[in-house]
Amino acid sequence: MTPPSDKKLFLLDAYALIFRSYFAFAKNPRVTSTGMDTSAIFGFTSTLLDLIQTENPTHLAVVFDTDAPTQRHIDFEAYKAHRDETPEAIKLAIPYIKKILNAMHIPVLGVDGFEADDVIGTLAKKAQNAGYTVYMVTPDKDFGQLVTDQILMYKPGRMGNPNEIWGPAEVCEKFDIQRVEQVIDMLGMMGDSVDNIPGIPGVGEKTAAKLLKEYGTLENVLENAHQIKGKLGEKIAAAKEQALMSKQLATIITDAPVDFDEKLFQLDPPDMTAVESVFNELEFRTLLRRFKEAYGHADMQGTPAAPPPPRDLFEETYPSTHSEATESLPSRKNIQNTEHLYTLINDIQGFKQLLKVLENKAEICIDTETTSLNPLDAELLGIAISYRPHTGFYVHLPENKDEKQNWLNLMAPLFANTEKIWTAQNWKYDLEVLTRYGLDLKGKMFDTMLAHYVINPDTRHSMDVLAENYLNYTPISIESLIGKKGAQQGNMKDVDIRTVAEYSAEDADITFQLAQVFKPLLKEKNGEKVFYEVEMPLVPVLADMELCGVKLDTENLQLQSKEIELEIKKTEQEIIEMAGVEFNIASPKQLGEILFEKLKIGGSRPKKTKTGQYATGEEVLQSLAREHPIISKILEYRQLTKLKNTYIDTLPQMIHPTTGRVHTSFNQAVAATGRLSSNNPNLQNIPIRTERGRKIREAFIADEAYKILSADYSQIELRIIAAISGDEAMIQAFKNGEDIHAATAAKIFGVPLEQVTKEMRSNAKTVNFGIIYGVSAFGLSQQSTLTKKEAADVIEAYFKTYPGIKNYMERQVQFAREKGYVETILGRRRYLPDIDSRNQVVRSQAERIAINAPIQGSAADIIKIAMINIHQYLKSNRCKTRMLLQVHDELVFELHQDELSLADQIKAMMEQAWTFAVPLVAETGIGDNWLQAH
Repeated sequence: MTPPSDKKLFLLDAYALIFRSYFAFAKNPRVTSTGMDTSAIFGFTSTLLDLIQTENPTHLAVVFDTDAPTQRHIDFEAYKAHRDETPEAIKLAIPYIKKILNAMHIPVLGVDGFEADDVIGTLAKKAQNAGYTVYMVTPDKDFGQLVTDQILMYKPGRMGNPNEIWGPAEVCEKFDIQRVEQVIDMLGMMGDSVDNIPGIPGVGEKTAAKLLKEYGTLENVLENAHQIKGKLGEKIAAAKEQALMSKQLATIITDAPVDFDEKLFQLDPPDMTAVESVFNELEFRTLLRRFKEAYGHADMQGTPAAPPPPRDLFEETYPSTHSEATESLPSRKNIQNTEHLYTLINDIQGFKQLLKVLENKAEICIDTETTSLNPLDAELLGIAISYRPHTGFYVHLPENKDEKQNWLNLMAPLFANTEKIWTAQNWKYDLEVLTRYGLDLKGKMFDTMLAHYVINPDTRHSMDVLAENYLNYTPISIESLIGKKGAQQGNMKDVDIRTVAEYSAEDADITFQLAQVFKPLLKEKNGEKVFYEVEMPLVPVLADMELCGVKLDTENLQLQSKEIELEIKKTEQEIIEMAGVEFNIASPKQLGEILFEKLKIGGSRPKKTKTGQYATGEEVLQSLAREHPIISKILEYRQLTKLKNTYIDTLPQMIHPTTGRVHTSFNQAVAATGRLSSNNPNLQNIPIRTERGRKIREAFIADEAYKILSADYSQIELRIIAAISGDEAMIQAFKNGEDIHAATAAKIFGVPLEQVTKEMRSNAKTVNFGIIYGVSAFGLSQQSTLTKKEAADVIEAYFKTYPGIKNYMERQVQFAREKGYVETILGRRRYLPDIDSRNQVVRSQAERIAINAPIQGSAADIIKIAMINIHQYLKSNRCKTRMLLQVHDELVFELHQDELSLADQIKAMMEQAWTFAVPLVAETGIGDNWLQAH
């Protein structure tokens, strides 16, 4: 490859990058506070910004397809005819993307009658002749046909993979050809299912490459079809006209009516005001910061000026902190242009005076300032207070431990007042910190993070995001005080007290203001019941569980580590013997070559990743499990190594040095379904379907004088769907205490209950749980021993057996279409903006959520109610027994040996958490460790 020119032109294939961005976020879309899906806009803009920062182009343009038909459509009516309707989110994204490009002064191109490929191809050739190095930015490998020493393909990286630049050598290597011109010949033979180009039936990439090695061009292959042996030669001869047409369709035009205008394509500085305006509308806060940094506008980030001098403690006016604030206000408010009164208190008299004032305030917002995000390690530096908008106080606590405790003890009477409402953002953290300092909160709590989680569960809930979305206000960033996250980040302990006072008082003030916004919204969204009766009462329950932690048997884990290491080596050797060659099983590249080239698993066209590597993810391997025994061994190897690395070897390192226990953190505001999640460590994901996975639970042990109690809801989701669907047959089966999976098997396979085999029951269990997640016949066949035809028959029989389930599913989808959301038994809502999407994939996903969200969410609501009731019972009766963990539908306790009878009480409280037409059943077990108890 010749050295690149200093003049670098980047041509972006707009729709290819936009679709790629949209589907990259398919499982976790980016949604604004108003419900707009911004995945495509965010992904495309991020790619563009990364490109500008890393590659420093001198010239750049973005090329779009237009709606006008091209010659390809005229020549071949079926061209691109099978493509799904463009998702609504992408249709909405296009005007915003063009608005961003216009604000960045980047030309937007498109020529009627020609595809974006043709426009890019034409411009690339013209720019090459003008002495430019041209980069065609696209994930579409068809552009390989245009590559020269000066025209290169630029494939943006994704999922952590680096960007790729393809010159002639890389194109030839990727396609296994001798000349880049052969890309078109290859496409003519292979066809393209995405564009509906037929090609030659039965000819894939490897066969095409082999034929081109021998004959050089498609035309030569066709002329020599009679010499090609077997059915392949017959197929080639029969598809001659089709192949030539396919080559023509795949050929990128390089003489489209478009000019290369050097001045127009020059990369100029953006209109920062226009960029900021559209980014604010789209709620791209982090991206806006990156953008400003990239273009040298860091001064526009709202970094606070030096704090103002101290004011009189309870001054009623709100003097401006910026004398010119009224002259030229930016579009968003911040501490510099908003009148406020934030006061530093660092003497005991001032603190007592503040406490006196707070005695008469009905609602108080609080924010702790600490040295660590881990509440077990956090040293309390100060407390911020606010009780009205634009007012805040920062109480800087003494460094001396005893003196600090004396100050905090003065707050105890306030916390003991049961009538006060205490507001905070992420109350659980503050509560744990205050609890460690001996403060016991008796008043009511309001958590702005959880309030917003109930109002709009699918979006982000950080205070900065909420402030910008609901108050049009950008708070002081923590990074401006202590730097970005990472090893080099500083500590609040070392920041100037007055700077901390401004920062912390602002947090309390903004949180107080957000609470006033969210209270009416909770009512409007029917979220008051789930917020006030479930989410808020659960906060102290989780705080106590996290502070308590769970005890580990480290010797047991050390022994397990040695045992599993031997299993891993044995499994590794078995895999290598099956493969017939030594290779690195942990290398996806080497594994793919073994499976799909050496062993020929998966047919002639195995799935590949965007980088051209064979796909070897778990989903791919699961689908191939029946084709070769090596697949199940590889899955077993991965499971074993994951258990060892994620749990067996890691858990002992997470034991807290002070408590000697492991303290997971429970997240209330993450899963949109209402389910709790946990992290550091994530105890929700310990596998329990394998013996080795279950054995990890053996290391979770009880303290002296205690036993482990496990209490697990039995088939709660099936009981919920039976109850809320009203299906009489399923309700009766549960009332009769029947084995629901055996009873289902008997009905759908048409045999007496006593003749149900283990395989029948297993398949019925799969369909029982799969139906509520929209399992298809193909999906069921993949998860069971049934063929696709048998699976389809089973699903049909299932709906005939339980017609109420089918009716429920149809009702839910219709309800979602009418209302735009679905609800749990307590009114927890899940909004579904894609329920009417014209894109079948997107719409089907929304329909599945409409069906299962009320079931999953109701199960989450019920176990939370049970936790609240049990926790209150244990506290009010001063029990020594303590709740340790919540994992899916299971609660784990340390049961004191003097209180063993509590097991029956806990079981009863779980079963009485909610009353349905179907009885709830909890199963309990007691043991020295979690495995024994479960």
